[in-house]
Amino acid sequence: QVQLVESGGGLVQTGGSLRLSCTASGNIFNAMGWFRQAPGKEREFVAAVNLSGRSTYYADSVKGRFTISRDNVKNTVYLQMNVLKPEDTAVYYCAAGLAIYSGRWADGMRYWGKGTLVTVSS
Repeated sequence: QVQLVESGGGLVQTGGSLRLSCTASGNIFNAMGWFRQAPGKEREFVAAVNLSGRSTYYADSVKGRFTISRDNVKNTVYLQMNVLKPEDTAVYYCAAGLAIYSGRWADGMRYWGKGTLVTVSS
C-alpha cells in the first residue's frame, strides 16, 4: 500500500523559509509534486519534478521563491520555500504518480498525502 507522509509545515513570518519533505513508501514514482489548498479556495498546483530530478515545473506564483527536488534513494521529495508571503498560507499536499501533464498537473498523480499546514504571518 502506497503512503505519502509530509512533514515540515509550521508557522513562519513573512519573508521566512520552510522546507517541506514527503517520503513515499513502496514504489519509486515517475512524477512527484506539491499542491496546496488555502481556506475557501480550490486546490492548486505548486511544483512538480520528474523521475531524474532534472525537469522541474512551477506555478507562476512561486517561481523564483520555491525549489522542488527529490532524493530517489530516500524516496523523498522536498519543497524549499523561501521569501514566504501570507498568500502562501495553505495546507500543502504531496502527490505522486506516473506522469506530469503540463497544465493538467493533478491528472498524472495517483497518490496523495494527508497534507501539512503552512501558515505565514504578516
